[in-house]
Amino acid sequence: MAAKLKKLKALLGLHGVSDTGFIQKLLNVFQALNGNSKFPNPPFDLVTFKSGIDTYSTLVTDAADGGKKAITAKNKQRDLMDSQYAQLGHYVEAVSNGDPAIFATSGFLTAPTERVLPQPLPPASIDWIDRGAVTGSVVVKVKGLPKAINYSLEYAVVTIPGTLPTSWTQLTLPGSKKVTISNLTPGANYAFQVRALGRLGYTDWSDPIMFICG
Repeated sequence: MAAKLKKLKALLGLHGVSDTGFIQKLLNVFQALNGNSKFPNPPFDLVTFKSGIDTYSTLVTDAADGGKKAITAKNKQRDLMDSQYAQLGHYVEAVSNGDPAIFATSGFLTAPTERVLPQPLPPASIDWIDRGAVTGSVVVKVKGLPKAINYSLEYAVVTIPGTLPTSWTQLTLPGSKKVTISNLTPGANYAFQVRALGRLGYTDWSDPIMFICG
């Protein structure tokens, strides 16, 4: 009995691709599928697809001056082309039926099938600390880490110079946006440190940063 071919998935998802890169990927697929006997019945006319690519390319040029109307038109056309690109990808998946030789003629790349194991986060750190808008407050900005679930920020008064506090106040931050901490003691020297939570658990605490509250 012949082994069952494993279904191949097209690599779609062009959300973060630049305009130039987006156009090139669309053209790659058009050139590969146009007249390709292995894919005789695409979900829509490829001449229409090529016309849409040309329209998008023109709108990209028009939007370069930053005009809101041109940018809106470009974004609308991009959404349309992204949808058509996805339709063609699913069509290629179905027609290829797991045959990599057929799939390779489509202009699409195959999506990874192996599960990517989670990796430890890089060390957490604080970007900067500044005085807040009112007396007794500070603003803290932690450094954002890709794939971090949340952050734990600790702070405490340094009572003995050169010695870390033994009792800390901890805040859980859902993201890396700056946070204002209020009701601190003006003139007191505070230590701040942060750690990040990833899929494998918490990072180590960052090196503490000392800051005198205004």
